[in-house]
Amino acid sequence: MNSEASGSASYSGMYGAVDGWWNQIEAYLPLFAPAAWIVVQVTVLAILLSWACGLVCALAKTSGFKLLQYPAEFYLWFIRGTPLLTQIFLVYFGLPQLGIRLDPFSAGVIALGVNGGAYVAEIIRGGLMSIPKGQRESSVALGMSYGQTMRRIILPQVVRVIIPPITNDAATTLKNTSLLSTITIMELMLQTQIIVNSTFQPFEFYILVSLIYLAMTTILMVAMRWAERRHAIAY
Repeated sequence: MNSEASGSASYSGMYGAVDGWWNQIEAYLPLFAPAAWIVVQVTVLAILLSWACGLVCALAKTSGFKLLQYPAEFYLWFIRGTPLLTQIFLVYFGLPQLGIRLDPFSAGVIALGVNGGAYVAEIIRGGLMSIPKGQRESSVALGMSYGQTMRRIILPQVVRVIIPPITNDAATTLKNTSLLSTITIMELMLQTQIIVNSTFQPFEFYILVSLIYLAMTTILMVAMRWAERRHAIAY
């Protein structure tokens, strides 16, 4: 009898704790929706920019022309060798000294996109190296130009190879948006910091924002896995 009463009390205590935690954060939930939407916008634009930068850099590095290879090598060396946070500061605080002024949103997208492009470039370069050289030689024998060969033969195969690693890079970009709180973008992390400063409840709200990031990352990775399966069927 005592054990039953103890179990019931324990259950009631656990339920009360969960209910109390929910009551504490429920009033602030509407503030997270616009912050999450900003994260989505920054992530999508930064990913698209990183893919463009990565493709250009990978093609330059594998082109065989020194005039293209050297800038690509410098780009990879600098971006991969310096912290993302310093790159964000360089874009937002440094470029105005050169006469280039960007709002926080644009600066955040550019910083994340350029940073991600260095890693995407290596992923694409690995995919290009995985394609047998005989396919390029065959396309030349058929009279196809370099652009036609890349567009019709090489790149479709590369995409199938690089989707898994590029998915991980996209998830990293999403999580890296939290660093943009340092340049006053009202994304999830800055919104959470403001709420924590006013409520003095860091545990509850940092758990909440972690769950939101986890949900968004999971949705992104599921979408990329779906794209991977569709591409595999198409080819």
